Amino acid sequence: MDVAHYAEVVERIRTSGSDVLINLTTGIGARFDPGDDDPAIAGPGTNFKRPAERVEHVVRLRPDLCSLDMGTLNFGDRAFVNTAAHLREMARLVIAAGVLPELEVFEPGHLRLALDMTAKRLLPRNAFFQLCLGIPWGSPADPETMLYLRNSLPQDAVWSAFGVGPMQFPMATQAALLGGNLRVGLEDNLYLERGVLAPGNGALVEKAARIIGELGFRPATAAGPSASRPRLIPFPQPQPR
Repeated sequence: MDVAHYAEVVERIRTSGSDVLINLTTGIGARFDPGDDDPAIAGPGTNFKRPAERVEHVVRLRPDLCSLDMGTLNFGDRAFVNTAAHLREMARLVIAAGVLPELEVFEPGHLRLALDMTAKRLLPRNAFFQLCLGIPWGSPADPETMLYLRNSLPQDAVWSAFGVGPMQFPMATQAALLGGNLRVGLEDNLYLERGVLAPGNGALVEKAARIIGELGFRPATAAGPSASRPRLIPFPQPQPR
């Protein structure tokens, strides 16, 4: 959670001449590990932080996007805690900084909270939805789950999806077929195929591009179809009567 590390990485990207979009995580600071003697006292695996601390690097560095994990779940043997009150405060801070939120949805309840916050104008109407499948113990990475979550999104939503481990490429393919975007990378999967470690993110991206290319799709550019960076689109202001 050292802001200096984020700042160094972001500065290297921005001065490299690359046009990639920068998306910083805010997931750090949500882990709670109940203590063995007193579960109300944090155990050694806890890194729980206040909302402002979790988004400090985003507010200072102003990337194109940042993640917002839209709820609480058991993540392995620990709890990944994102209360509604904390998410409201984190959303307020990153939106005020002009950063577009990427709403990470690990199970249907997370999507319900995201839609409620959008209806209350606590999230921008063009927030980017990410369907996260196969994480223990969230929603499974299977076709039925992705279809259910896709059908629960707003009709004009911009969304993406991924699966972890061996389901990375099957879920990436299904996301494209269902009209979404797709995510691949070493955070979610280490292998190009069974027993073959990926040498880097680039190889995973190239494989995904080949798969969707065979289906008639083309990879997006960083500029996107409108040749502009992601930006917040505010809700229309109510007109006086």
